[in-house]
Amino acid sequence: APRVGPLPPAPAMVRISKPKTFQAYLDDCHRRYSCAHCRAHLANHDDLISKSFQGSQGRAYLFNSVVNVGCGPAEERVLLTGLHAVADIHCENCKTTLGWKYEQAFESSQKYKEGKYIIELNHMIKDNGWD
Repeated sequence: APRVGPLPPAPAMVRISKPKTFQAYLDDCHRRYSCAHCRAHLANHDDLISKSFQGSQGRAYLFNSVVNVGCGPAEERVLLTGLHAVADIHCENCKTTLGWKYEQAFESSQKYKEGKYIIELNHMIKDNGWD
């Protein structure tokens, strides 16, 4: 039987760290909304479209754009304003479900919501410069 000598030293382990998903930081000179659970930035006040929305757990705001948010698969749901295709959104940092994204509105009066985001008030806080 062949004789096996001592094993060569193992190469130093290279640790590949996953980049932090809390990657988008909104400008400090703007009023902004952050995740109530982990403080990840979510949206600038300038991107707020409406405060008169209803989420599944209470009041919600409609935003034109958001950051640090991941999107689930779209599904059709009957909401207060009719049938919509929506995708749940979550904070990329702490994975908390925040609200949803309107992918498609089936009624012409609701088309303005397409591509916009609902974030429920109980999942966000006002951050930076609200005084």
